[in-house]
Amino acid sequence: MFKRAIIEELEKWAVEPGRKPLVIRGARQVGKTTMINQFAAQFEQYIYLNLELPADQTPFKTFSNIETLIQAVFFIKNKSLALKNKTLLFIDEIQEVPEALNILRYFYELEPGISVIAAGSLLETLFDKNIHFPVGRVEYKVLRPVSFPEFLAAMGETAALQQLQQVPVASFAHNKLLQLFHTYALIGGMPEVVNHYIQHKDLTALSPIYDSLITSYLDDVEKYASNTTQVLHIRHVIRTSFLQAGKRIKFEGFGNSGYRSREMGEALRTLEKALLLQLIYPNTGAELPLMPDVKKSPRLQVLDTGMLNYFVGIQKEILGTEDLNKIYQGTLIEHLAGQEMLGFQHRSLSSLHFWVREKKDSSAEVDYLFVYEGKLIPVEVKSGTAGKLKSLHLFMDMAPHIMAVRFYAGEMNITEAISAAGKKYQLLNLPYYLVSQIEHYLAWFQKQIKQ
Repeated sequence: MFKRAIIEELEKWAVEPGRKPLVIRGARQVGKTTMINQFAAQFEQYIYLNLELPADQTPFKTFSNIETLIQAVFFIKNKSLALKNKTLLFIDEIQEVPEALNILRYFYELEPGISVIAAGSLLETLFDKNIHFPVGRVEYKVLRPVSFPEFLAAMGETAALQQLQQVPVASFAHNKLLQLFHTYALIGGMPEVVNHYIQHKDLTALSPIYDSLITSYLDDVEKYASNTTQVLHIRHVIRTSFLQAGKRIKFEGFGNSGYRSREMGEALRTLEKALLLQLIYPNTGAELPLMPDVKKSPRLQVLDTGMLNYFVGIQKEILGTEDLNKIYQGTLIEHLAGQEMLGFQHRSLSSLHFWVREKKDSSAEVDYLFVYEGKLIPVEVKSGTAGKLKSLHLFMDMAPHIMAVRFYAGEMNITEAISAAGKKYQLLNLPYYLVSQIEHYLAWFQKQIKQ
């Protein structure tokens, strides 16, 4: 079963006192409808509305009061009003009837017994338009591509999943977990791709699926764009973003184009709202609060690393490598680590962070920053000895703690590192496949060093 973690969050939501209608955000094709259909099995009654269908739109387009709307919905779908408080109502493609978003408030205020979830593949297109959102009367969760733990569960690798979630991981599990992670790194986390691989175990048969995914995003551009010119800009960004993924970018001339900074910035931000990519701006401090510097060049994170691999053309290289850091100048594994860190975060404001120090004579960059118990923990995704982690040393000289993390191809261990300035700190070295478990390992790490 995909998305077990977020389904567990939905289970908690369903029994909360004062529960609000829930809006599921997520890019197209990440499995929103499939996940809700799985969750619906826990209810005595399930009503599915697809607002792309005229018949399902009618109760919302003719809305006069919530009581009449509910009666109409239950009548159209031949469901029992007697089971109203044991019903899950799922309103899919809600962006097709924008008025329906504001109607969600009436479920919260007048019919709190009905569990209501809404979603839409192009919901994000409404956020800049003159639409009244029921602020304070709905809550949001974000659905992202399949994570490595979810991949293991879907593959039926229950023993591997159990070992992955054991802290610390057993040494005997390392080789198999690394091998499985290489497969995951190759195909990525788009549900259709993962499902096809599980059924057929044929990597060569996945190419048409990647092509269809990118085609579906290109087909949606008219709905994202406000004019014909912006259609061209957004299509260019979609086609070229995979080639720039994992790298710091400039808006001016993005993707070897002649487009201006304003045009590309607008297109990139539009796709960011659609959750197809994320612009990660750097931090320059080593303490909270996080203060991304939007004047500096951002790093580009795209929706899925499997799609990146396909469109860049590095799949064959991944198959034969011993260390993912050797592929694509390390960009592949660094990007995938970011995807994994986002994979277990379902809040709307969840984002990635990294650190830079930029001076005329030298520059330094730490791959990620992870917030843990009031600390900014630096995270590097690199092979090699601790002595080669020069940027990490510079960050730790500024940090008011002694905890750092490095993901690499080797087995788990803790080493003492010394910065160029002579500061001693503790480095937790973890194999790549444990990125999704970083929070659990930081708790364990803190106990080991007794900080």
